[in-house]
Amino acid sequence: MLTPQGLKGKQYRITGNSYPRLGRPPRRSRKVLAALGSLLALSLIALGGVQLYDVFRGRHASAQACPNPGSSGKPLAAPASDAASGAASPAPGATSTAVPQPQGVTVNVYNATDKSGMAARTAEELKKRGFTIGQVGNAPAALDKKVPGTVQVISGPAGLGAATLLGSQVASASKTADARTDATVDFVIGDSFAALLDPTQAAAALAEATKPSPTPSPQPGSC
Repeated sequence: MLTPQGLKGKQYRITGNSYPRLGRPPRRSRKVLAALGSLLALSLIALGGVQLYDVFRGRHASAQACPNPGSSGKPLAAPASDAASGAASPAPGATSTAVPQPQGVTVNVYNATDKSGMAARTAEELKKRGFTIGQVGNAPAALDKKVPGTVQVISGPAGLGAATLLGSQVASASKTADARTDATVDFVIGDSFAALLDPTQAAAALAEATKPSPTPSPQPGSC
């Protein structure tokens, strides 16, 4: 009596030409390889899904920082406001848009109208508000009777901030620039001028003139 391998303990009698058929031994290695292949496929699918999620959320674009304008890579410091610190006037020839305190502004008051006494009265009012008064008198020939509005404020590059401050003292003032190298400002009275704004109105006009423009939020991937 023989018990061939693979017949699980059953006994068979071999007679004549008849013999039992043997089954194939189990192939466990195929099952292991199939399981590993399934795990690998699932891992690749999961990794691809995470990458697609990141792309749609814009993480790759937002992770790129915009270059800093400073050559050293450090943020540029914002300049301090002269209006808040009461700093001295800028050096001659320099450009300054910072609004100074009234006592740091020298104003030349000129009358370009045919109404007498306008320059002297306006200069006195500006002095009460803290401005330093320079020359007072009739406007030069180039401007005499040629200012149709309320006031024309004239300054050089160093007096741009002072011109903003003076322009806020009157309604509808116009501002022009010339080539002077100091920070003095000319306050030229025109035909439509009646009086300065009251201090409260002037402060509101200055706040509006110096209000910073809103900065748009950067979009992902843009600098």
